[in-house]
Amino acid sequence: MPDQIAGLPQLRGDCASCFGLCCVALPFAASADFALNKPAGKPCPNLQGDHRCGIHADLRKKGFTGCTVYDCFGAGQKVSQLTFGGQDWRTGSKEHARRMFDVFPVVRQLHELLWYLTEALGLAAAGPVRPDLRRAREETERLTRQSPEELAALDVAAYRQQVNVLLLRTSELARAGAGGGKGGKKGKGKDRRGADLIGARLRGADLRGASLRGAYLIAADLTGADLRDADMIGADLRDADLTDADLTGAFFLTQPQLNAARGSAGTRLPGSVSRPVHWTAGR
Repeated sequence: MPDQIAGLPQLRGDCASCFGLCCVALPFAASADFALNKPAGKPCPNLQGDHRCGIHADLRKKGFTGCTVYDCFGAGQKVSQLTFGGQDWRTGSKEHARRMFDVFPVVRQLHELLWYLTEALGLAAAGPVRPDLRRAREETERLTRQSPEELAALDVAAYRQQVNVLLLRTSELARAGAGGGKGGKKGKGKDRRGADLIGARLRGADLRGASLRGAYLIAADLTGADLRDADMIGADLRDADLTDADLTGAFFLTQPQLNAARGSAGTRLPGSVSRPVHWTAGR
C-alpha cells in the first residue's frame, strides 16, 4: 500500500503550477456540461490573465459542470514546468503554444496510465505481475519526460493498449479472490465489461468483484449497491446514483469518474479518491 499512496499525490492536478492548459488546449461543445462552444487552442472566456478561472466557485451554477469533473492527473504542471521549462504559452511564439497544446493531451493520457499502474502496484493480489507493473510504470514515467517533439510523435493509443494487457491481468488476479454473493460466486465470473447499463436499476445489486471495465452506467441507480473489489476502469458514471453504495476496495476508480456521479455521506469509498464536494453541498 505505501507504494500506491506515495505515487498518487503527484498524479493530481495542481492548477497553481499550470498555465491553464485544460482551459485552452481542449475543445468543448455547448451541452449540459458546458455553457458554450470552444475550439481547441482557444482560451475559455472565463480564463484570467493569471491562468485562474474567473468563475471557479460558481462553475456548476454557471453551466460549466464539465470543468468540475475533469482532472489532468498532474499532466498540466508537468507540461508547464518540465516539458516546456516554465515558459508560458502566452509569452512564447504561436508555434510554442501550438506544441504545448498538442503535447498536453498526450501527457495527460500517460499520467492516467501512471495512476492505474501505481494503484495496481498497491494491490495485494498483484504479486505475480508486480515486477512487470514496476517496469511499465518506469517506462511510462520515462515517456512523460521526453521532448515535445518526441511526445507529439508518440502513438499513445498503441501504448495504452500495450499497458492495458497488463492491467487486465492485474484485474483478473485481484478479482479472483473477491467473494461473490449467493452461492459464493466469485467476482471473476461477473463480467460486465463494456455492458450497456444506462439507466439500469441496480439498487442494492451485488456487484462485488465484478468487472465493470468500460461499462455504460450513465444515470444508473446504484443506491446501496455492493461494488467492493470491483474493477471500475473506464466505467462511465455520469449521473449514476452511488448513494450509500459500498466501493471499498474498488480499484482503477478515478476522481473524474466520482465527480461525474451522485453520492452521499453514506457512500463508502477507497482511500485513493476523495468524496466530491457537490455530493453534500448540492449539485
